[in-house]
Amino acid sequence: MQRSARLLAAAALLATGLATGALSAELFGPLFSSQRGAAPKETAPGEPTKSSRRILYYKNPMGHPDTSPVPKKDSMGMDYLPVYEGEDDDSGAVKVSADRIQKLGVRTEAAAMRPLTRTIRATGTVQGDEARQVLVTARFDGWIEKLVVARTGDPVRKGQVLAEFYSFDLHRVQIEHFNTGTRMAAGPNQDLGPLYRLRNLGIAEEDIQRVLREGRANRTLPLRAPIDGVVVEKKAVEGMRAVAGEMLYRIVDLSAVWIIAEIFEQDLAEVMPGQDVEATLVAYPGRRFAGKVTFIYPMVTAATRTARVRIELPNPDRLLLLDMYASVTIAARSGEAPALAIPDSAVIDTGARRVVLVEKGEGRFEPREIKTGRRGDGYVAVLDGLSEGDKVVVAANFLIDAESNLKVALRGLAKDSPGEEKKP
Repeated sequence: MQRSARLLAAAALLATGLATGALSAELFGPLFSSQRGAAPKETAPGEPTKSSRRILYYKNPMGHPDTSPVPKKDSMGMDYLPVYEGEDDDSGAVKVSADRIQKLGVRTEAAAMRPLTRTIRATGTVQGDEARQVLVTARFDGWIEKLVVARTGDPVRKGQVLAEFYSFDLHRVQIEHFNTGTRMAAGPNQDLGPLYRLRNLGIAEEDIQRVLREGRANRTLPLRAPIDGVVVEKKAVEGMRAVAGEMLYRIVDLSAVWIIAEIFEQDLAEVMPGQDVEATLVAYPGRRFAGKVTFIYPMVTAATRTARVRIELPNPDRLLLLDMYASVTIAARSGEAPALAIPDSAVIDTGARRVVLVEKGEGRFEPREIKTGRRGDGYVAVLDGLSEGDKVVVAANFLIDAESNLKVALRGLAKDSPGEEKKP
C-alpha cells in the first residue's frame, strides 16, 4: 500500500515538472533563446535554416565586445553564441526579424530640420505692480474728523473720498481768499487768488470749485483717492492727528499684476524680455493666465542659485490676489535657426558616447555614433553623424539592444579606438 502511494506521488511530481517546464519554455523561451539556444525560430518557406548557413564567428553570451573564430566558453562556463551569415555584417548592423520588430513595437522617425524650443518651468508669487500703487499722505497738519474708507482690503475708485479733514491751514487759506474780496467763480486754469494754495495742499479741484460756489470757508475738506485700486495698508484712524507727510493709506491698482518667478541659473541664458508666459494657480485649477517676461533682475540668490524674473499679467477680473502662489512656464527659444534634430528617446547615452540605431531596411539597424547639441521640446540637435531623412529608432531601441546584443554590434565603432584589439 505504501509503495503504491509513493509511485502515485512520484508520477504526480513528474507530471507537474513537465507542465512547469513547458510553461516556462512558452513564457521565457523567446527571452533567453539568444543565450541558451532555446527553441529555434520557425523559418519561412524558401528561407535557409541556420544549419545550412555558414558560421561567421562566435560572440560572447553576456554581450561583451569580444568574439572568437572557434567555439569556446566564457569565464562562467557559458557557450559563445554562433553568428550566422546574414545575421551580421562588417558594418556592425543589427538584424532583427520582422516578427520580433512587430512584437517589440519598434518605431522610427526621420531626422529633420526644426526650430528647437525649450519650456522652462518655475514658481513664483503674485505681487503688485510697483508702478500702479500710491501712498496717500496729508500735505498739511490736521485731524481726521470722519473716516470714510475704514478697512484694509476695501476697493476704492479714483476721486472717492477717503477721509474728511479739519486743518487750520486749510481753513485759513479759505478765509484769506474771501477776505480779499476775490469771489469770482473761476475755472481750473484761472487765478483764484489765495485759494490756489489749496491745490498745492492736495485738495481736489472739484472741492475748490465747491468752496467758490458756496462762497464761504468750509470747516472740513476731503482727502480723495488718487487712483482706482484696493487699500492694502491703512494707518488712518478717525480722530487721529495727521502730520504732514505721514502715510495714511497705501492703494494698489490690481488691474495688472506681476509674478516674481525664481529661474535657475542654468536657464537664464534662454530667458529674455518679451517671451510669452503661461501661469497656473492652485486657486483656479485648469485655468491659464497669459503674461510676458518684462525684466530680469541683475542678481542671483547665492543660497538657491536662482534669479528673479518679473512677469506682467493683465488682471481685469481681479482674480489674481497678492501673494498667491503660481507655477509658470516660459517658452524659451534655444536658437533662431532651425537645426537637424531627432527625438530625445532615440539617443542611447553610454556615458562615453551617444549612439542611435539607424534603420537600413530589411530588418537591419545600424548603430551610429552622433554628436548632440542643444535640446528643446522633446528633441535634440544632431551636430554630426546623421543626415536629413535618416530614420532612427525612437521606441524599443533598448529592447533591440537586449535582443541582438548591441554591444557586440558596436564593435564596428570600436575597431579604430586606440588601445583595443581588432576583432575578427
